[in-house]
Amino acid sequence: MFSKIGNLLFEKEAVARTSDFRMGLEIEMDRADETGHLSKEPYPDTIGDAHSNPWITEDFLIAMSEVVTPPADSPLDAMHYLYRINNALRNALAPGEILWPLSMPPIMPKNKTNDLITDATPEKREFLVNWVKLHHGMEKALPCGAHINLSIHNHVIKLIQSEMSDQFKTEQDVKDYLYMRLGQGFVRYRWIITYLFGASPIAEANYYDHDKGPDQPIRSLRQTNRYGYGAKFLVDYTSIDKYIASIHDAVKKKLLVRASEGQGPIRFRGGKDLDDLRNTGIQYLELRMLDLDPTSEIGIKTNTIRFIRVMASYFIMNPPLKQSTVNEALTEANRVNDEVASEHPNHFNHQVQARSFLRRLQLFVDQIQAGPEYDEVLQEMEMRVEHPELTPSAQLVKQIKNGSLVDYAVKTGMKYQQSALVALRPFDGFDTTKQPTSEELKKYLFRNSFKS
Repeated sequence: MFSKIGNLLFEKEAVARTSDFRMGLEIEMDRADETGHLSKEPYPDTIGDAHSNPWITEDFLIAMSEVVTPPADSPLDAMHYLYRINNALRNALAPGEILWPLSMPPIMPKNKTNDLITDATPEKREFLVNWVKLHHGMEKALPCGAHINLSIHNHVIKLIQSEMSDQFKTEQDVKDYLYMRLGQGFVRYRWIITYLFGASPIAEANYYDHDKGPDQPIRSLRQTNRYGYGAKFLVDYTSIDKYIASIHDAVKKKLLVRASEGQGPIRFRGGKDLDDLRNTGIQYLELRMLDLDPTSEIGIKTNTIRFIRVMASYFIMNPPLKQSTVNEALTEANRVNDEVASEHPNHFNHQVQARSFLRRLQLFVDQIQAGPEYDEVLQEMEMRVEHPELTPSAQLVKQIKNGSLVDYAVKTGMKYQQSALVALRPFDGFDTTKQPTSEELKKYLFRNSFKS
């Protein structure tokens, strides 16, 4: 049964627009050498300046590259951008370098000094150094992942505001309401995303600063509270004001160095900083819970994007949690996510709940006649629920040799690198005197071979 908004969108034949997001992708990958160690090479000079190039930049480490796509009008366009920019980065690497295909980093130096940290602006570097001090080491900042930025289609926003103006005075009111619902939905069901796409079962040598790590492979080190990006505190997703207040409170309690650090698994984006959200409202939503998919050279697959899109559409169309129950439900969801992330990849203690949620998604897809591509992705996810050994993390466990994934990661990274280097139109460097706009980048990378 749809919500009032869901029924409106269904009656006005706007359901397809609920999954037709404007999308941007951000993919972090370490540069490594062919022995499986963190690369010592500098940022590739043909890419331009590491701190002003908006499409390929450094993240926490000098050797941690981040590919950022321009906002694209369709998810497929975003994937094409990602593919081409990823290839551009690969073509700029030094001989013998590869992009590490795993979320957990390659073999780190035994002595992880601040020299490894990106030499970005003085303000950013000071923040990162202080972050390492607060966390007594840098290990929790080392895992890489895939971030998805979603912007709801304007047709949906305008339709809801025009038809429900008694509840939503402005289009921004609609945006704030829908993005808050999406945030609640994704945090509530983060555990199933961790189960289906978790891919960080072990860490390599010298990763841990003060801990030996788990005694066995687990589903997602990156998503656990103890070893990775799990919650040091719970962000409040009930309103913009409470969202902002909960992050500032964490800074006061010294759980965070500064407010920009504490986005949680879902980040609401608006102005330049957190407090700008009060004036600008939420303009788009950033999902931050996906491990890299090592079976894709770009770190994420089209079916993963489709699954996220159908989840988002479902959250828009169906009744939300009651406001009074949100915090309790999301607290429990955080506990379940940590449990799922900490399981051995071949085990799954929440199979019944996962089946139930996927059945609801399948019913939703059938009701709106979303198309065969969504049936296919749900069938694939159902197989993973019934057979944990098919999940990405379980598949990685099969590749472990002597407690390490280095052999697999190097072989995979070299294969992807070789594929990029045989392109008939290889990347020959950005203009280092001028960073391209989105349209200039599009023309340069695609050279009229791809139409958006």
